[in-house]
Amino acid sequence: MAQSDGDLEKRLAFVREAGRMKDIHRSGFTIEGQPESVAEHSWRLCLLVMCFSDLLDGIDVARLLKLCIVHDLGEIYAGDVPAIHQSPDDGRKAREQADVAKLASFLPEDLEKEVAALWAEYEEGVTREAILAKGFDKLETMMTHNQGKNPPDFDYRFNLEYGRERTDAHTLIRTIRSFIDADTEQLAAERQG
Repeated sequence: MAQSDGDLEKRLAFVREAGRMKDIHRSGFTIEGQPESVAEHSWRLCLLVMCFSDLLDGIDVARLLKLCIVHDLGEIYAGDVPAIHQSPDDGRKAREQADVAKLASFLPEDLEKEVAALWAEYEEGVTREAILAKGFDKLETMMTHNQGKNPPDFDYRFNLEYGRERTDAHTLIRTIRSFIDADTEQLAAERQG
């Protein structure tokens, strides 16, 4: 299908604007001690899904990857809110939804609707793919906590309950978590006594 130059320009404008995610930092740290960006988190989340995708029978892996790609687009303007600072009534979901709408408005209308729908599907977390996306998201964050060059007062035990509801929602995610939890226990014992 041929696309107009205007359509192509809109797609590029969206991708350029989404590049801001490279500069939005999360509370985690890289192996070398640099603040992790939202883009880095999203990239490794997709890599994690790719590495386990052959074990996900009956799952639309392309849709799952799309959910992972868009899941944090709502942080592009307002930034990331660390889990320890989140609360159900903090207005975060409305801010993120508005940010996704603003970013998606760069796109042609059909893609604008798709991005908004994917983000909403992830937020609702009820489809099989969204359940997995949320679980893998928690696993990737836990891995970053365990691998990052963290400050001396970092609470590794936080990981042991972090995102439990999401990671317990699927057998494979729960099993992978058991390996990450073992790493967390070891780190907590070594670094926190």
